[in-house]
Amino acid sequence: MSDTASPIALGAIGAQFTQRDVTPVAAAEVERLGYTALWIGGANDARLTTVEDALKATTTLIIATGIANVWSTDARSVAETYHRFQSSYPDRFLLGIGAGHREYEHGFSSPYQAVTDYLDVLDDCDVPEHRRVLAALGPRMLKLATQRSAGPYPYLVSRAYTWKARERIGADALLVVEHKVAIGDLDVTRAAGRDAIYPHLQLINYQTNLVRMGFAEDDMAGCGSDGLVDALVAQDHAALAAHQLRTQLDAGASHLVVNAIPPSDRLQTLRALAPKLGLAPSSKPPVATGRSVG
Repeated sequence: MSDTASPIALGAIGAQFTQRDVTPVAAAEVERLGYTALWIGGANDARLTTVEDALKATTTLIIATGIANVWSTDARSVAETYHRFQSSYPDRFLLGIGAGHREYEHGFSSPYQAVTDYLDVLDDCDVPEHRRVLAALGPRMLKLATQRSAGPYPYLVSRAYTWKARERIGADALLVVEHKVAIGDLDVTRAAGRDAIYPHLQLINYQTNLVRMGFAEDDMAGCGSDGLVDALVAQDHAALAAHQLRTQLDAGASHLVVNAIPPSDRLQTLRALAPKLGLAPSSKPPVATGRSVG
């Protein structure tokens, strides 16, 4: 496998959007605010047109899939897309892949084998290991991520999980961690947090991992306990929420993905957090574009 491309310098703090709510204008604003990467969830068409629009709208921002689903995104086609992006936007695209959820995927059988087979195809197509990350929660997938990618990307995890994951994978592997954040009165932010995490509480792999993190069935009942919400969602005013987010970096994350909720306030929240996170805004004007992406 060709491995001549250099590793991507992700920086410390990126931002999460979904394919439904990202636009080129939003991508340019994320870059202007000083976030170093934009992670796009649900980008499962193999040509990754949403990713490409974000790349076109920015100049230095790393654009990553968070994640491309191995059941619905053809590996050879996405490998072609990787090489096209590398040629047109050198060193600015990171391929995040994962197995999704058995509740949603037709024909879901062995996620570990499916991911392994997918990685084999990426190897055959010369997609370098250090240009891909792997959605991972449990010990087996964490190990696979460190062996066959730049590192794991766990989602919906506490700072305690991050500390244990870093201990498990060693000091050198990339560890990308998503963490949700809502700014405002605690009653309001907890409600937003519950709305955001509730769908995940219905999925077996997240349930299993939350138990692994030490949460009880009572914590996951209904829409989640206060303790569960507070562990998974940074809250309160911007300075305190930013401090809570940065504890993920203190716990061992190489790169923190800030997932602002609710999505309707995403850019507003990212703007409020940026100076509190120590990000330096760019003085460059954004790349002009009038096209929006749904």
